[in-house]
Amino acid sequence: MTKRIFGIVIFFLVIVCIPLKAACKEELLIGLIPEENIFKQMDRYTPLAEYLSSRLGIKVKLTILSRYGDIIDRFVTRDMDGAFFSILTSVLATEKLGVEPIARPVNLDGTSSITSYIFVRKDSGIKTVSDMKDKRIAFVDRATVSYLFALAFLRGKAVRDIDSYFKEYYFTGSHDSAIYSVLDNRADVGAAESKVYEKMIKKDPTIRDELDIIARSGEFPDTTLCLKKDLPVQIKTKIKNILLNMDRDPGGREVLNKLEAREFVRADKKDFLPLFDLARKAGISIRDYKYR
Repeated sequence: MTKRIFGIVIFFLVIVCIPLKAACKEELLIGLIPEENIFKQMDRYTPLAEYLSSRLGIKVKLTILSRYGDIIDRFVTRDMDGAFFSILTSVLATEKLGVEPIARPVNLDGTSSITSYIFVRKDSGIKTVSDMKDKRIAFVDRATVSYLFALAFLRGKAVRDIDSYFKEYYFTGSHDSAIYSVLDNRADVGAAESKVYEKMIKKDPTIRDELDIIARSGEFPDTTLCLKKDLPVQIKTKIKNILLNMDRDPGGREVLNKLEAREFVRADKKDFLPLFDLARKAGISIRDYKYR
């Protein structure tokens, strides 16, 4: 009888403890894309990781990737629990990895979307796409919406082969580097996202006098936190609640300020629909897209 009771107790403990173990992770690893200089990026997000750690009771660690396109493969190989994806990498990750969009930050100006710019130096003499023929163009990465926008814009002007149209094109790895490439005359044309462009102008207003924006995209959701599909629901729910309520907590508002955000808002897969339309205009199939 004693052995039978003991066996029942063990069985009960196993049934109860397995889900508890899954829900009680000791550490979470969150990836960051190289939106700007990686040291600036870590400075902005480290207070958020510390805030989440204190509220979750789980250590939240950050890892930043050298390239946008690395985020999909490294998400798996580094066993990440989530990442702050850009719009294009968000779509690629939901399609290829089944990640779940959780929340995205609202900028200090009240926007939670970005646009992409194509720009040149004002003294370059470049006003139209025909003026770009045999010039040098700097992109950020194949896995950025600014690259897709540039391809879509050029295709709309009958440019379907950038290899033959431009003298040279290359990828800088970050938006600020693409902007500096044009400023420093290392490229004649550049494509980057509006948020970094405007942030650089705020720090150095003379940039506005040196560059001309010759094309603007429509609006797309800004950086979005997505979590892996098999992360325990309890953890995902708690992370979402913490983020969505940060602006109501004095400590949370301080962290948001360092992140250069006003608050977090809910994110959903339907937010990404405009990207599919842009990809179609760029002649790209998201499912088959070679982003590296």
